[in-house]
Amino acid sequence: MPAPHPFAQVDVFARDPYRGNPVAVILDADDLDDDEMQRIARWTNLSETTFILSPTEARADYRARIFTPGGELPFAGHPTLGSARAWLDRGGEPREAGTIVQECAAGLIELRHDGEALAFAAPPVLRSGDLDEPFVVQIADALGIDRERVVAHQWVDNGPGWAVVRLATADEVLALEPDFSRIRDAKVGVIGAHPAGSPHAFEIRAFVPGVGVAEDPVTGSLNASTAQWLITSGEAPDRYTVTQGTRLGRAGEVTIAAEQGTVWVGGATTVCFRGSAMA
Repeated sequence: MPAPHPFAQVDVFARDPYRGNPVAVILDADDLDDDEMQRIARWTNLSETTFILSPTEARADYRARIFTPGGELPFAGHPTLGSARAWLDRGGEPREAGTIVQECAAGLIELRHDGEALAFAAPPVLRSGDLDEPFVVQIADALGIDRERVVAHQWVDNGPGWAVVRLATADEVLALEPDFSRIRDAKVGVIGAHPAGSPHAFEIRAFVPGVGVAEDPVTGSLNASTAQWLITSGEAPDRYTVTQGTRLGRAGEVTIAAEQGTVWVGGATTVCFRGSAMA
């Protein structure tokens, strides 16, 4: 018989529960193998399912493995925040007060927490620079827009493989009706600015058919690397907020803060379900 493991489902990046992006978290998962983790992630059918294990690095508080329905990721943002919240909720105590260190395939990820607030330090971008023009044309075609409406583009890959294109306005981003059968392996973000004076700076959408997720509700890794690009290029201030998930009926809100060369990505986290998983 499968053994029970502590389980939590955490809503991430929304002030109100059930309006952000859920992640399933299975704790005390050292006894699970790769195939079992992948099978569980495929069954939950969420954008990500994480498994919390004992750390192998001396500085780490725990180790996280992150799976989509289609495979394992070296890093992802909302699973990082959700895993930390579930670990704390389960009674985890950081080695250093106010700081959590998560070990994952991308390395050691530092998080800071103050009460219910959590934020992670954006990891280095593994690939940057402009996209190749034929790829930009292909993305525009999949988005159903003219190439001229893409005002900027960049590789912002911090593990998952993100490319991002920028449109002129948030309304243009929200109006998209993409057909990613034209780029089946795409991992593409699309961002546009809200009008001046709005409470939030940008609207972003994340399309990930390559890992079995047509559109991700709220995406920490994409926001992290996109922020690194926009702040470095002078296209965004050091502090701002992003909305995401609007077209999916969500109310995602991601906070960005650049401090001393580090971009911090934060948002609300709520444990919505606690129990056990047979695994």
